[in-house]
Amino acid sequence: MSAEKRMLWITVGKSGDKWCPWWISGSITSVRSLPFRRPEGFTVSMFLGRYAHALDAKGRLAIPARFREALADGVVLTRGIDRCVALYSISEWQPLAEKVRALPITDPDARNFRRMVFAEATDLTLDGQGRSLVPPELRRYAGLERETLVVGVDTAIEIWSPERWQAVQAVMDADGAAIAQRLATLI
Repeated sequence: MSAEKRMLWITVGKSGDKWCPWWISGSITSVRSLPFRRPEGFTVSMFLGRYAHALDAKGRLAIPARFREALADGVVLTRGIDRCVALYSISEWQPLAEKVRALPITDPDARNFRRMVFAEATDLTLDGQGRSLVPPELRRYAGLERETLVVGVDTAIEIWSPERWQAVQAVMDADGAAIAQRLATLI
């Protein structure tokens, strides 16, 4: 074991502040005496919460302000599995794409899954106002018209029509305990 330990320290301010990650070197007893500093290039891509946003007439969606810093290098939009649009930061998309790319091309389900993920995927950057264009084919697939819900799901963001989200929410409300029990062994 190395003499130096590295920990991720999260400071939380008043409600509405951003989470602030800092790396601390040294033992736990010396934390108070160390200056806090954030490593170069360190970003946290944890997307949490649900936000109501509207598409504009050109099909652009304003991304919640608290998500924008993690998306500054660009985003990938693609079909979500549950008839929503999935939005990934470039840093989260690359490992996912590598895993999908590694699926065997001899398996028909794997080929179809690759098509589902890559065929309608598009890489974009946010504009100066933090908006992203949602291409027409993805809007049709997800049933997006004007009103949308932007839902943070840890390392990705899902964009839902309010009607489809309401159906998913009803399933979560009705079956949440059973779902948690089935998945408990995976956690």
